[in-house]
Amino acid sequence: MSETPLPPCPECSGEYAYEMGALLVCPECGHEWEPADAGSGEAPSEERVVKDSVGNVLSDEDTVTVVKGLKVKGSTTGIKAGTKVRNIRLVDGVDGHDIDCRIEGFGAMQLKSSVVRKG
Repeated sequence: MSETPLPPCPECSGEYAYEMGALLVCPECGHEWEPADAGSGEAPSEERVVKDSVGNVLSDEDTVTVVKGLKVKGSTTGIKAGTKVRNIRLVDGVDGHDIDCRIEGFGAMQLKSSVVRKG
């Protein structure tokens, strides 16, 4: 094989990392990281910045508003635009779902920051 071997996981040193979009993923511990971070040998000291649909920086425990209607699997109704979501938590989710929250009437779920606005 002529492919360049991928670096081991910086968290657990697992050697079975694979690419998923722009990130590298470790199937053993679930850690995701950018290939540029792999050579540093240590966890990045900067905190990840998450921005909403209009560019406002989000942080844990913020209140956000859903800006467009969203379909929800397993539900006949979706989340309507204008729904307020309180006490969000920022996470490294799957497929860009970087907000962990609880929505009244739907329960716990993850949202993309691109479909919410702060306030």
